[in-house]
Amino acid sequence: MSHNNQKKIAVLNDFSGFGRCSIAVALPILSVMKVQCCPLLTSIFSNHTGFSSYFFEDYTDRMIPYMEEWKKLDLRFCGICSGFLGSKEQIEIVKRFFREFKTEETQIIVDPVMGDYGKPYATYTPEMCNEMKKLVEFADILTPNLTEACVLTDTPYKDKWKIAEIEDMAKKIHEKGPKKIAVTGIVQGDFIANFCYEEGKESKILRTHKAGTQRSGTGDIFASIIAADAVNGVPFQKSVKKASNFIKKCIIRSTELDIPVTDGVCFEEVLGELKDN
Repeated sequence: MSHNNQKKIAVLNDFSGFGRCSIAVALPILSVMKVQCCPLLTSIFSNHTGFSSYFFEDYTDRMIPYMEEWKKLDLRFCGICSGFLGSKEQIEIVKRFFREFKTEETQIIVDPVMGDYGKPYATYTPEMCNEMKKLVEFADILTPNLTEACVLTDTPYKDKWKIAEIEDMAKKIHEKGPKKIAVTGIVQGDFIANFCYEEGKESKILRTHKAGTQRSGTGDIFASIIAADAVNGVPFQKSVKKASNFIKKCIIRSTELDIPVTDGVCFEEVLGELKDN
């Protein structure tokens, strides 16, 4: 009896017990989109680092033995999705996972969680940023925000961008390997836009009206929808539009329920809309 009769995505990310981000977001979203989520933890948090205090346990030393058990089971994945990585060693382990588990059918989705608002996160030293540039070479699909696109292409960050400038960054990223790139979180007046670059197709900017304020976990929601759609054969631009529209609904509902910003978005309230969509 095979363990590979259902579509599966391996998700390499941290787990937060509260705050709606990373694996806690990916698992229900992939499931409702009829894809089995197989998490490989990089670390465990009681709640994410946006809170004033939290419990944390690093899982780096356990990642390879964990992977070895999956190899014994001959698990095969339609997709592999990586998120925040906390060290050079973790990036190396993820590269090893890509090499050992990728097949011709596997879609690799990398969410290069490195920074926001024009600055890399404190953990992302120049050495870490360089390591992430190497990881990006494995990706079929990449979902950087504007800050991360700048870091990956050594482009100075600024507040206002021309579409041609963003397209130029996407092309530079494409040269590193990814065939599909969604540059997210582009502010255009009253709109938030995502720039879609796809090898062999015309690039497109997809806009939605701003709703509420930015919250933790929305990038994880975006990457999870993109990953599930990729293995389900949904066209890339349609998938990006679906993900941004869903996140907007999540933010609106979270505002209605007066959910604290630290608590992420209450996607559970609208999760059913992803089913068969």
